[in-house]
Amino acid sequence: MGSEWLAVPIVAILFIGMPWMILHYVSKWKSNTPVLTGEDEKLLDDMFNFARRLEERLVTVERIVAADHPEFRPLAAPQEDPARFEPSVRYDPSRRN
Repeated sequence: MGSEWLAVPIVAILFIGMPWMILHYVSKWKSNTPVLTGEDEKLLDDMFNFARRLEERLVTVERIVAADHPEFRPLAAPQEDPARFEPSVRYDPSRRN
């Protein structure tokens, strides 16, 4: 008789308690997923603008050096679409320093 009463709580724990606990913590985990705040978006925009300005400076410096030294081959080239940022400096294995 005693083992029958022990089976009821075990079944309740397995089929009610465990799924409830798992679903509870899964929902907590999903609600705590990180999202971009306004401050994060501003920081990303600032970093993008900074990278674009650095790219423009690199192109300017390479243009100046190319004007002074005709044998210099610049790696960077001005971008066609300034709204789309792709680094224009690429590895060129044929060019050795």
